[in-house]
Amino acid sequence: MARKYKFHDSRKLYFVTFTVVNWIDAFIREENRNIFYESVKYCQENKGLEVYSYCIVTSHIHMIIGTENGNLSDIVRDLKSFTSRQIRKNLEASTSESRRERMLWMFGRAGKKNGRNIDYQFWMQHNHPIELLTRELTLQRLNYIHKNPVEIGFIEKEEEWLHSSCGDYYGNRKGFIDLVFIE
Repeated sequence: MARKYKFHDSRKLYFVTFTVVNWIDAFIREENRNIFYESVKYCQENKGLEVYSYCIVTSHIHMIIGTENGNLSDIVRDLKSFTSRQIRKNLEASTSESRRERMLWMFGRAGKKNGRNIDYQFWMQHNHPIELLTRELTLQRLNYIHKNPVEIGFIEKEEEWLHSSCGDYYGNRKGFIDLVFIE
């Protein structure tokens, strides 16, 4: 079972999910989404990350990713580590986040329960990377990602969600992340 959820071949495409501990709605805040976007852009420009699809909702992020010239496991580790540290800094300095104390307490509690952390954990430990072995599976995951905000009940039409690659695929707007398109 453990081998099922690992990046075996970094040159393949993978469906991943990054989830905030306790499903905390951290991404309702624009500054947290921007930290994630900046980190993705950095990883694209400096580490070889290729993003094929994404959707950010309030407590988790779905993506289809790959790389030609890097180690996908290392890229994801660095992406999650950077965003975690930056969001923590912003949260600690925030005067406008009404849930600040509770969120810091929950992230601190999660960190203390996890032996891999010292005192803080923002992301759940696992990404459950699923290698997209067939075109059918790839298209199924692409549709799943784009329909996620509809299924949650945030919007009625998938192309309405701003924090998704769906608008890029429909051709009606440019999203926040540069994409490699699935043909």
